[in-house]
Order: sequence, then C-alpha cells, then structure tokens
Amino acid sequence: MNKLKEIFKKEKGVVIGAIHFPPLLGYQDFPGFDTAIKNTLEDLQSFESGGVDGVIVENNYDTPHKVEVGPEIVASMTYLTEKIKSVAKVPIGISVLWNDYKTALSIAKVLKLQFIRLPVFVDIVKTNYGTVEGNPEEVLVFRKHIGAEDVAIFTDIHVKHSQIISKHSVIESVNLAIEQGADALIVTGNWTGDAPNIDELKKIREKIQNFPILCGSGVNAENIKTLFKYANGAIVSTSLKEGKVDSKEINIKPYSHRIDRQKVEILLAKVRQ
Repeated sequence: MNKLKEIFKKEKGVVIGAIHFPPLLGYQDFPGFDTAIKNTLEDLQSFESGGVDGVIVENNYDTPHKVEVGPEIVASMTYLTEKIKSVAKVPIGISVLWNDYKTALSIAKVLKLQFIRLPVFVDIVKTNYGTVEGNPEEVLVFRKHIGAEDVAIFTDIHVKHSQIISKHSVIESVNLAIEQGADALIVTGNWTGDAPNIDELKKIREKIQNFPILCGSGVNAENIKTLFKYANGAIVSTSLKEGKVDSKEINIKPYSHRIDRQKVEILLAKVRQ
C-alpha cells in the first residue's frame, strides 16, 4: 500500500512544511512555552494558508542534539505538537532528532499523527553526536509493541549532517530500506540548504520505479520543478523562512525567523505549474 498517497490523497507533488521548534526545555536559549506556541502556530498558519499538503514538527534547534532525547524534550514536543494538532487542517508528522524513533512513534501514537521521519534506518553514520547504527527490525518491533502500525515511517538514505560508515551504496541502502519496511524514502544533500544531487535522485527513481521518494533538504522555488521530475514530494522549511542566511547558524537561519506565507504560495504555484 502506498502510505504517501493514503495520507496526502495524492502521490505526486506532495509538499510537507517543516515546523522547527525553538530550543526546548533544558536548552540555554529556550524562550518559554508562550513564545514557542506563538511561533509554532504562526508557522502552521503560513504553511496552511500557502497551500501545503501537510506539516512535520522537529526539534531542529536542540543543539547539540542527542541520539535519544530526555524526558524534558519528550514532554515539550508532546505539548507543542498537541497544540498544533488541535487546530491543524492538514496531516501531521514528527521527527525527534537526532534519531529517536521510540519518542517519535510514541508521540505519533498518542496524538494520532500520520507519519514520522527517521534519519537513520538501515545505514551506519557518524555524527557530531555519536555514531548511529540503524536497526529496522527494532523500529518495526517497537511500532507494533505500542500498536502504532498505522503510523508511516519515512526514512532518510545516506542522511545529511553525517558521514556514512556502512559500506552500502546509495542504491543498496535504498533497496534495504524498502525490504525492511520503509513507507517512503527521503533523499537529501549533504547539509541543511543543500538540494539532493539530481543525477543520484534520477538513478534512485530508475531503480525503484514507483516507490515514494521525498526530497529532504535544499528544496526551493527555483529547483522544485526539476526535483519533482523524479521525486513524489518534498519536506521544505529553510528556503521558506523570512530573513537572510546566518553563516554562524547551524540551521542556516535562526529559530526567530518565521515561515513567509508569500514564499510558500510561490513554491506551491511552481508545483501546480
């Protein structure tokens, strides 16, 4: 079954807006929940009014990340995501960085979210936060354990912000992820703001035919039509934020920059063309 089509009621041209939470409870720059809620709902409104098909929430600014988050982040993300869920008109997903599938699936189960993003599923990668080894069997066992089989798992392949340790080629990782139960594949560039390599994306599409592919970084109004020749959709945020790039910011733009509704509308107009 095509979970992407089931969730978004279409299998091509899917645009998912990423809502980046500010630094959360326990981090030095945590702005308080009133500010976090205000910013989160503003971004949701800009995404929805601009025409996206869904949103995904992430603890993007919890740096340095932890491979598995603590209870303060679990509580923060559950609280903020519930605020979104109570008013959102589009499907919602969640990614708990850096690779905490247990928390992501648990929050999705409790709040009835439709999907999670998992950076490492079948690969082994080295990050600034430690070496992360994917274990798809454990992911699926846990999902079944909590009765969350209806929550789709969208998995990155050779994910950004990491060095690949495993010896699998991109195509080998793609095949492994599909065999192990991924519901969609996410292809990224090397860093936030970097688009996927178009030749690599084309090669993956040729190998896996109709299996869903999402672009997970670097998508903007200038390249989306080209990328969508091979991808079913994209997860987009940074290019849709107001303001300029900050070279000192690991996430390219600071958490204080909101999603610009007009940029969302321009992006979606390109997709509809």
